[in-house]
Amino acid sequence: MSNLKQYEEAIVYYNSGLRIKSLPIFSSNFHYEFLKEVKESFLDLNSLKEMAVKNRWRLSSDWDINATIKEEVIVVTDAKLTIVFASHNMVKMNGYLVKEVLGKSPKMFQGQVTDRIVSNEINLAIQSQQAFEKTVLNYKKNGDIYACLIKGYPIFNLKGQLTHYIAFEKAA
Repeated sequence: MSNLKQYEEAIVYYNSGLRIKSLPIFSSNFHYEFLKEVKESFLDLNSLKEMAVKNRWRLSSDWDINATIKEEVIVVTDAKLTIVFASHNMVKMNGYLVKEVLGKSPKMFQGQVTDRIVSNEINLAIQSQQAFEKTVLNYKKNGDIYACLIKGYPIFNLKGQLTHYIAFEKAA
């Protein structure tokens, strides 16, 4: 216990000798943004877990959602391909807020330059309930085009019935 007190006293002594006594304002903004990001990732993860339990998903061991949720956008659709979940970091990738995409089709991100051959390959994989990995040209909310790497997987419940699709997306 004595060592800890000496350590604290040494820190106080060191800091009292510094010319700068406070943190720059931008550092608190940085800290706030970091905490906000952690909180939103935690909420996204909890929402996904609740959805998995409610729908009795049989999850793949290939998905490391805990690590992925911080670096990639996760989109979940129902079996009819209506978006029912999108991770908060979608806004960083394409400018859309979660509330703007819920209830819509992932085709909302496609446009004139989106490769129809790649779109058809994705549709065939979805129809045959197979996983896929494709890079597509999508549109941001502001109209800019970006390459998006999509890893999509069908999700089945414990009875083996298709319930949802999950996609892990990142700018390519």
